[in-house]
Amino acid sequence: MKRKEKVKEKKIKKEKKHMAKDKKSMLLRSGLLVIISVIVCLLIVPLFKSLNFGLDLQGGFEILYEVSPIDGSDMTQDKLNATYKSMLKRIDTLGVSEPEITLEGNDKIRVKLAGVTNKDEARETLSTVATLTFRDSEDNLLMSSDVLEAGGARLTTDTNGRPAVSLAVKDKNTFYKVTNAVKDYDTNIIAIWLDFDETSDSYASEGAYCGSSESNCISAATVSQAFSSDVIIQGNFTEEEASNLVDLINSGSLPAKLTEISSKTVGASFGDATLTVTMYAGIAGILAIIILLIGIYNFAGIISAVSILLYTLFVFAAFWLVGGVLTLPGIAALILGIGMAVDANVLTYSRIKEELLKGRSLETAFKNGSKASFGTILDANLTTLLVAIIMFYFGESSVKGFATMLIINIIVTMITMVFITRVLMKMFVKTKYFDNKLSFFIGVHEEEINKKEKKPVYNYLGLSKLFAAFSLVVILASCVMFAFKGMNLGIDFQAGSDITLATTEVSEKDLRSDLKELELDEVSIDITSSETDIRVSDELKDSEVDEVESYFLSKYNTSVDIGVVSNVVKQDLVTNAIFSIIVSLIGIILYITFRFKFSYGISSVICLVHDALMMVASVILLRVEVNSMFIAAVLAIIGYSINNTIVVFDRVRENLKAKDKDNLSKDELKSVVNLSIKETMSRSIYTSLTTLLPVIALLVMGSREILTFNVAMIVGLIAGTYSSLLLAGWLYVFFASKKRKTNKKGRVVKEVSEKTIKGIND
Repeated sequence: MKRKEKVKEKKIKKEKKHMAKDKKSMLLRSGLLVIISVIVCLLIVPLFKSLNFGLDLQGGFEILYEVSPIDGSDMTQDKLNATYKSMLKRIDTLGVSEPEITLEGNDKIRVKLAGVTNKDEARETLSTVATLTFRDSEDNLLMSSDVLEAGGARLTTDTNGRPAVSLAVKDKNTFYKVTNAVKDYDTNIIAIWLDFDETSDSYASEGAYCGSSESNCISAATVSQAFSSDVIIQGNFTEEEASNLVDLINSGSLPAKLTEISSKTVGASFGDATLTVTMYAGIAGILAIIILLIGIYNFAGIISAVSILLYTLFVFAAFWLVGGVLTLPGIAALILGIGMAVDANVLTYSRIKEELLKGRSLETAFKNGSKASFGTILDANLTTLLVAIIMFYFGESSVKGFATMLIINIIVTMITMVFITRVLMKMFVKTKYFDNKLSFFIGVHEEEINKKEKKPVYNYLGLSKLFAAFSLVVILASCVMFAFKGMNLGIDFQAGSDITLATTEVSEKDLRSDLKELELDEVSIDITSSETDIRVSDELKDSEVDEVESYFLSKYNTSVDIGVVSNVVKQDLVTNAIFSIIVSLIGIILYITFRFKFSYGISSVICLVHDALMMVASVILLRVEVNSMFIAAVLAIIGYSINNTIVVFDRVRENLKAKDKDNLSKDELKSVVNLSIKETMSRSIYTSLTTLLPVIALLVMGSREILTFNVAMIVGLIAGTYSSLLLAGWLYVFFASKKRKTNKKGRVVKEVSEKTIKGIND
């Protein structure tokens, strides 16, 4: 008896020793989490401050130019590239730290100059026609660009096969006379200058770095003989250097006309205020998500919180590495991305909890749950990535900024929220400390384990018609409203000018009097709680923008933000918006058909169209302004909603594997879908909440610039949640059962069926 007691006592001591060891291991790992969190928090702020901010966050100036050759010839990509290179050179003279210059379409160039205060100087510098001249070593003018054919520079190779530049000479006599004279000079050099400045440029001082971005001297060639035909400039060029020289020479030999078709100015105080408010909204949204996760998943929620901090740091780091310019739409995408990224954790945790409820050990549940959730996470993120790429390719400037951040978010999600979270999770699972503390670790109570479900699965599909009817009523109501009042189109979708005053101490009567004095036609006046927005139908010219800005500044002593959009821009935006949505839907239906089946794909796309229509209906009914960010919101919801739908369909497919899916009746198919909805319901609600919280924070605290985005996102998130849970499954049952009926009707029996005898051939 004493021996048994000793063995028992020894066993207890051993268990206590193991428990103490497990606890110590857990505490050490918890300490590591704290250290990681502190380091990340210390790094995030300076990294955020080191990012390049767009003009909407620090003030500045933006112009969209339409480019057309002065000689009336057709615009080509080569000519547009040449003008682009010339403008890059000119921007350097303005002293802007991080200018943005992008090509849009076949004939447009958008220039963003954050921090620029002298708009007149910027306009003049950018729009002046490039001047190409040939000069000797003492800066004497030898020839102008007239000696060359328009756009006559071409990329070629020299006799050794190295990259070189060929020049098509038009005035061969002049070219011969000049080269014949220069070959006999002591310094027989011809320097090619772009926008030579008599007061500051000199070959004597710039010859050493001629051809670099620091000099207006773009090339210098030694002349050893006279030329009366086309010539080749050769040297130790790389292909990129030679191509760049071609574009610069062509920009001077082929002068282009730059027509300003839209512009926007943002005062520094506007930018600072927007940045501050949006930053606080972002912090509030992130904190709300962290509190929610800890409330739902306990210790696992703390691991997720650390992952969110790492995720935010890595997104900023990636954005900094690619030299991105952070804009208001970019911040909106970041905050939205955090909500969507958490979904990866929610999916994994939901699977782990399911395994634990089946009686699996924590380690086994972690392995099985991680494995089961990975495919769903991958599918969901790939479809969102597809939408983001389409958004980037077809979207205009602000939508591109949103898409860039969204693409970075998706990539970082796969690294941080999938890989790093699982590494951190595994660290604690391996300690064995939580094996008997499942409630504290992930919220699974002991009495729930192996508990048999007594209640039948609720008929969720029975609610589908109710929600479909609700959506139909909302959409029809918006159609009636649209017939009488139309849509509240923002400046992006109609030609005109938008004037924003950073004050509310004005009256509509005074403002109408101001517009009358300025001879501007009013479209709308909107005095909000923080600023005043005035829309006019006039497309303000350069001088008129300055006049209007000066008028309101002197009268009301407040910052003025003016945006101008022409009819050309409106048409492009509408076309690109429609095209990008259609391409997104086609891409999604192809992907889901490939990964699942056509019945899944067509059901998903109908739900996505439903979500988009609900968003359109909401902005019509609420009279919210429709701008380019509304398109970004629609595309974001398409990505989000398909993410949700894939999770449900992935579970449907998994549950069908356990059945004779080819011979299921419609009622049996409904039962499988209802079970799948039940199993994914909590995950869908949690994901919607984690995405909704930061969007609500942005709506309450954010800037007017993204009001439309936030309203559309909230409606889209709600519509996307019930469409993916209820409508998608309902549609799938309809299409799948219809296909089964068709297959049964078309089946031909060619031989007598074999009789089944139990125990022999069953």
